Amino acid sequence: ARPEEVVNETFDLFDSLGATSEQLDFPILYAVGRDGWVSDDYKKPTDNCFQLLDLVMKHVPGPEADQEAPFQMLVSMVERNEFVGRIVTGRVYSGTVKKNQQIKALDSNGNDVDKGKVVQIFSFNGLKKVPADEAKAGDIIAIAGLANAYVSHTICDPSVSTPLPSVQIDPPTMMMTFSVNDSPLCGKEGKRLTSREIGNRLFAEAETNVGLIVSQGSSAESFRVMGRGELHLGVLIETMRREGFELSISRPEIIFKEENGVKLEPYEDIIVDVDEEYSGVVMEKMGLRRAEMVNMISDHHGKQRLIFVGPSRGMIGYRSEFLTDTRGTGILTRQFKEYGPVKSNPAGRRNGVLVSMANGTATSYILNELEARGVLFIGNNVECYDGMIVGENSRTDDLEVNPTHAKKLSNVRAAGKDEALRLTPPRNITLEYGLTYIEEDELVEVTPSNIRLRKKGLDANARKRMRRSGE
Repeated sequence: ARPEEVVNETFDLFDSLGATSEQLDFPILYAVGRDGWVSDDYKKPTDNCFQLLDLVMKHVPGPEADQEAPFQMLVSMVERNEFVGRIVTGRVYSGTVKKNQQIKALDSNGNDVDKGKVVQIFSFNGLKKVPADEAKAGDIIAIAGLANAYVSHTICDPSVSTPLPSVQIDPPTMMMTFSVNDSPLCGKEGKRLTSREIGNRLFAEAETNVGLIVSQGSSAESFRVMGRGELHLGVLIETMRREGFELSISRPEIIFKEENGVKLEPYEDIIVDVDEEYSGVVMEKMGLRRAEMVNMISDHHGKQRLIFVGPSRGMIGYRSEFLTDTRGTGILTRQFKEYGPVKSNPAGRRNGVLVSMANGTATSYILNELEARGVLFIGNNVECYDGMIVGENSRTDDLEVNPTHAKKLSNVRAAGKDEALRLTPPRNITLEYGLTYIEEDELVEVTPSNIRLRKKGLDANARKRMRRSGE
């Protein structure tokens, strides 16, 4: 740890942000979250966090509350309850609110979003919600009664027409299609399989997950899910996977928009903190992904901060590659900036894939032969099906293979006579890797036990016809 250097860096950060002299005269505490103590001298550890609480009481002013003004509250969190519906949480800015009182919700532009009455009020005791009959300005409460209120909306008395200032929520920049798993292995590993179960889960998530938008897809068994990046959507997929869902996920797509006849795509501010020895490879990879470096800061201790601006489309799948390039020591931060002109497509996958053309169990005999064709994604005794991607081809085109083919025996050769085969360990397919690896004609099959890659068309003849029509 380097506490004294961090204090100086924090001071420099405040100064660069234009902090006043009062703000620069901030109090300093040192803490170890692992051990649960706080002290004003890191050389003298304590056994509690009392100094932090005392400092909050001393330096943080109480909320400015006008008890006589009409009721106003800014929504900071939304949750769903099966009995009372949507519950919104926030701090009461002014006035008082009681059960059965008439209220309404305003968006950031002052437009009415919903009207109704207070069905239930909850105050907080630690982490628990406690029913209450009334709340006053300065209280942090949760209210039920408005079905369409959302984060950054103002809940207020019907006489109020001006919303409270709020932080703008970044718009969704990426879209994936969630659909029913229709592979031959469907139902063997998961319990929640139908489109109705998937749809109910997604629409329920959209009510509480800020920045998530769900709509019906092109068919009754698919849903368009829009979010703020592959990490945002990846967390949702992993959560549903652990809940027992089986899904087929399409390749991530960037959400474009058009203004004055010009097609625009989302851009991001990208901040990278790396050791100097890795800055070269990071700049090279970011250039390939159409990002432009706008600043580079060195701390003269072997660390560099690289600041880029680039399209969100080019950053899909870069996080895992970045960690590999920097040996796990780099820090990558991304934030939506604005919509800008569409740039040329970043470099995509250059190799084709090995596609299974048979149903069955993979054998070590044929996998040993297929290793000469490329990199395998599966090992021995793994179930395969027609249309499943079992590896990456060393060439640019796709190759149909039969990983279930077994070595034929004769009356002069027995299985025990063969030499033991040593297979190269297969490439580990994670959810993040799979989503960034697939092309437009491929899907990621997600189950509670496995993550597989597959073609959209499972029949070999259908895939051939699709390739001919594409040519």
